[in-house]
Amino acid sequence: MADRILIFYGSYRSDRQGIRLADYLVRAFAGRGAAPELIDARAIGLPMLDRMYKEYPPGEAPPALEALAGKIRAADAFVFVAGEYNWGQQPGLKNLTDHFLEEWFWRPAAIASYSAGRLAGAHASVAWHGTLTEMGMVVIPSTLTVGSIGHTLDADAKPTGDGGASLTRAFPRFADDLAWWTAAARAQRARVAPPY
Repeated sequence: MADRILIFYGSYRSDRQGIRLADYLVRAFAGRGAAPELIDARAIGLPMLDRMYKEYPPGEAPPALEALAGKIRAADAFVFVAGEYNWGQQPGLKNLTDHFLEEWFWRPAAIASYSAGRLAGAHASVAWHGTLTEMGMVVIPSTLTVGSIGHTLDADAKPTGDGGASLTRAFPRFADDLAWWTAAARAQRARVAPPY
């Protein structure tokens, strides 16, 4: 059975370069036999958080929220494509994740960070690690970091130059780590019900 991986991306900017990394990841995971799906926060267009999904009576959540809750519950693993805004998280992606809680539980999450500069989204990656852990996910040890995003992936999300070569070398370990934790979590959930 192919691992169902949701790849979350959250920039709302008109000139989004991080979408290249999200598209690269969809293609790269599919090439390994996984079943990835891009979840683009801007395309889904959830409002600023007022009520979490669980706070709606059954059947009364907005359709986009209901559909996304089902996808999250059905997923085996998550990848968060984390752009860095002023040493922190993209608000669009953070807003999307905050609409849910229990839906995330007991699955692994991986962080792929990026920035226009050389720090490759390191500050955002650190911030997301704590957030995802608090939301009940197991954050894998490997991270993928992409600096100078506009020079590392071209407009078709294909690796270019030294940065692209580095990304191509780093991806297999990142994907192997996520696959191991995905299989471990799936086996444990099948063996014993989560404690809460």
